[in-house]
Amino acid sequence: MTGYLTTHVLDTARGCPAEGLKIELFRLDGHRRLLKTLVTNDDGRTDEQILPTEAFETGEYELVFHAGAYLDSIGAPAESPRFLDVIPIRFGMSAPSHYHVPLLLSPFGYSTYRGS
Repeated sequence: MTGYLTTHVLDTARGCPAEGLKIELFRLDGHRRLLKTLVTNDDGRTDEQILPTEAFETGEYELVFHAGAYLDSIGAPAESPRFLDVIPIRFGMSAPSHYHVPLLLSPFGYSTYRGS
């Protein structure tokens, strides 16, 4: 099996996919290097794999979900500052397989897990 990385963002407060949410992928290898910036589509997924097979390497990574800007865009009640603004999730990929890191999001909480 070859490795690759995907995500799916669901807005649990509204019960729908989170469309238009900006996501950044960083590689953590002594430095924090930005590899890619993507935006979720109408299904809460990215149109392409976040880290495709040809770019896959084991190691430590960080996905940064720009939740505050998304919440602003959907008209969620404004706060200053927002309780959740930028959500970083650091994780490791130790073998060449499919890694799926979903985000379940609401204005006051989130959760993630290794999906399939």
